[in-house]
Amino acid sequence: MIGEALRLIRIFHDCKTTDLAEALGLSASHISEIESGKKKPSLETLEKYASFFETSLSVILYFSEELDKSTKKDNIRSKIIKFLQAVERTTT
Repeated sequence: MIGEALRLIRIFHDCKTTDLAEALGLSASHISEIESGKKKPSLETLEKYASFFETSLSVILYFSEELDKSTKKDNIRSKIIKFLQAVERTTT
C-alpha cells in the first residue's frame, strides 16, 4: 500500500502528478506507476517524496502501514481515506 499512501499524500497537498514528477526529477508516468502499485518506489524516491512534502520517511511508512490496517476494519482511518479518495474523484 505504499503507492496508495504516496498518492493520498500527494492529493492531500493538492499536487498534480506532473508537478511532483518535475520536482522529484522523475517522469509523470513513473509517478503514476508507483502510486498505482505497478512499480515499487526506491528508497531514494521515498526520500524525495518525504523531502518534497516536508515530512519524514518514517511518517510515510507509518501512514502506509496504517492504510493496510484500515482496509481490514471500518474505522475512522478508513473513513478519512474514503473521504480523500472521494475528493480526488471530484478534483480530477
